[in-house]
Amino acid sequence: MILVEEAEKIILAQVKDFGNELTPFENSLNRVLAEDLFTDRDLPPFNRATLDGIAINYSAFEKRIYSFHVKATQAAGEPSIDISKEDECIEIMTGAALPATTDTVIGYEDIEIKNGIAFIKNDSFKKGQGIHLKGTDKRENEIIVKGNDVITPVTISIAASIGKTELLVKKLPKVVIISSGDELVDVHDKPNPYQIRRSNNYIIAASLERYNLKADVLHIPDNPEVTKQNIGNCLQNYDVIILTGGISMGKFDYIPTALQELSVKKLFYKVQQRPGKPFWFGRHKNGVVVFALPGNPVSTYMCFHRYFIPWLKACMGLPFTKNRTAVLNEDFSFTPPLQYFLQVKLNMEIDGTLTATPFEGNGSGDFANLSEADAFMELPLERNNFTKGEVFAIWPFKEILL
Repeated sequence: MILVEEAEKIILAQVKDFGNELTPFENSLNRVLAEDLFTDRDLPPFNRATLDGIAINYSAFEKRIYSFHVKATQAAGEPSIDISKEDECIEIMTGAALPATTDTVIGYEDIEIKNGIAFIKNDSFKKGQGIHLKGTDKRENEIIVKGNDVITPVTISIAASIGKTELLVKKLPKVVIISSGDELVDVHDKPNPYQIRRSNNYIIAASLERYNLKADVLHIPDNPEVTKQNIGNCLQNYDVIILTGGISMGKFDYIPTALQELSVKKLFYKVQQRPGKPFWFGRHKNGVVVFALPGNPVSTYMCFHRYFIPWLKACMGLPFTKNRTAVLNEDFSFTPPLQYFLQVKLNMEIDGTLTATPFEGNGSGDFANLSEADAFMELPLERNNFTKGEVFAIWPFKEILL
């Protein structure tokens, strides 16, 4: 049995770059950008009005001209219309291209328009106001978004603005999630009193979709030959195998033997932690990595977030950092010599402090408790008592906190 830190180190040593691929920009949310994005023209591409009102040449106002003939009305998206006389103006809308013969926009609140003449009623405006000058945000061929970062809705908006219809992104691994056990039935079936419906594969698959990764799902019965055959096929067709259950010392836990016979090298088995002690990790000679997670739902979910997600992010070129921290909101004790991952409810206090209230539940099989908790708080192995006000690492699993 190894320590949490050792398990983390071994897993991160198996990080692999899966290459890059092009994807439509509108489908790229939460992928990792593998290129820098450059502007295809100045931003903004023209001098644009930032107010609804009139565009004038400020020199006319300096000559004490306070009324202007409205030559034309110009909407956003229309060609600009020049004035030819000092006492002319263009009625202009926000976003419209500023005529080259004007240099100031006066908002409607400072003017009054009657019979085609705009009267200035407030002279507090300044020369050059109400204009977003061409190229002040970015120049043509300048980097607007740097690569090696997660694509956000803002990134997608920028890609659209520069006409980038496809984005080069980090390729995601091909993942299969395998559940096992005759006690598990399909979600559509009615279980017998001694059976339960499969759920671990769905919680993992749904969590992976947050990263735009769609995994395949497979279930195998408690049969040694079928187990070996199915895992063998997956070793030839996937980059990652995530197994849930069937890796303990039970009489019908055939997965460890199958992995050994299929030449998957065991890199560790069992971690000094709760939940999730019977966690198996290995690598096949062809490079496929195998995360064999414990079968209890809370154990599965904790190991997935604590170990698999950091590995996946590292494969995408994102730096590995310990997740956020929170302040323990009440005293807590845990006596077994295991590193404990405490389920907690998070709350943001008025002063900005993130606090964590223990929400322990009834053990690693209490998956219903996960609907109330927000994160796992990682408590140090060398201690048994933890005091209100202390700060510890957390591993959030609610989407809003990721």
